[in-house]
Amino acid sequence: MKFIRFEKYGQLCQGLLTGSEVQRITGDMFTEHTIGKECFRLDEVNLQPPCMPSKIIAVGLNYRGHAREMNMAIPGEPLLFLKPATAVIGPGAPIIYPKMSQRVDYEGELGVVIGRRCRDVSGQQAPDYVFGYTCLNDVTARDLQQKDGQFTRAKGFDTFCPIGPCIETELDPAAARIETRLNGELRQETSTADFIFPVYRLVSFISQVMTLLPGDVIATGTPSGIGPMQPGDEVEVRIRGIGLLQNTVAG
Repeated sequence: MKFIRFEKYGQLCQGLLTGSEVQRITGDMFTEHTIGKECFRLDEVNLQPPCMPSKIIAVGLNYRGHAREMNMAIPGEPLLFLKPATAVIGPGAPIIYPKMSQRVDYEGELGVVIGRRCRDVSGQQAPDYVFGYTCLNDVTARDLQQKDGQFTRAKGFDTFCPIGPCIETELDPAAARIETRLNGELRQETSTADFIFPVYRLVSFISQVMTLLPGDVIATGTPSGIGPMQPGDEVEVRIRGIGLLQNTVAG
């Protein structure tokens, strides 16, 4: 099932996406909800981020190909950092190029959406806490990342975490195909089979560090092929089975 959040008639709504049809739901998508009779065409609604996380927990260097690209050793444990909730934007919203940066990169990723309060769970228990999956762009001010030696400023600007277009509840996270295109040109293409740390191990590991709440998002790392964007560019992250996340860059 594909869950979305959308704006219609000036109201923020939740819905189920089937093809190009949106069926409105009431209640909480993560707990109890009711499927209503009200339906819209997808082009009649304004898509919003499919969830609003309290935090985005991101994983650095989680593809073997990306480790080779960066000439870095395979880490022994997941490398974690946080992106603020204020970085989240939805499909079609502009990524704002910050004035203090001279290089802003795309990083297409699989996002894992938590469905229930999660603390200190095992890898075997982890699937019970995952609600679904979404496309994510871990936008990064690369020059500031190198300058600061840590990730908070480089990853934390407003608009630096596009997610969407939906949360897909039925996806094999071990074999998801991910593509990133810049102005229509393919820049990243791989499968999550290249993960160093698979999804359920990440959920377990992170839950031993911090409590995960419904709607929290884990950004699972980017594959090889990262590169810069410029104002006016269009970036697309597509994951088969989920859909297409498209955003433009604004100066």
